[in-house]
Amino acid sequence: MADDRGDPAPAMPARMTEPFEAGVVVRDLELMARFYREALGCSEVHRSRIPASIGVPAGLGDELLVVWLQVPSGGRVKLIRPQVAPAPAYSVLPLTARRGLSYLTFHLDDMDPVVTALATGGARPLSDPVVVWARGRRISFWADPEGNALELVDGRGDVREPGRSEP
Repeated sequence: MADDRGDPAPAMPARMTEPFEAGVVVRDLELMARFYREALGCSEVHRSRIPASIGVPAGLGDELLVVWLQVPSGGRVKLIRPQVAPAPAYSVLPLTARRGLSYLTFHLDDMDPVVTALATGGARPLSDPVVVWARGRRISFWADPEGNALELVDGRGDVREPGRSEP
């Protein structure tokens, strides 16, 4: 398989055996699990306490509580609550002015009901306007209730609505 430039894809040293997971460190595990279930349609597949005897040598810190949420399209979001509450994620910097993981992207057939659910669930829009047209798609960036950034993408870029951006 080749990438977008036509370069051959590098060989994988091992076969992946489970869906991709992204870990999100949270302060309020129950609030965030409910938010991801209700606003984004994720379903809880597992919940576990990771003891300090594993967390410390693994470089994760002390004891952790973890909830694995299945994303409807595949992959998982892993919510992680450490013993010591993490610093808030809110930032005035643009998403691309930060290093490391910046946001989770959810591809949807229609973002409108999810935009409504995010607003109802305590998220705040980061896009201005809330929905932006870009190359035949609509995109919208949000901060979840704890400030973690989320991107919504759908292919309905040909739909024009009042108060929404132009390409």
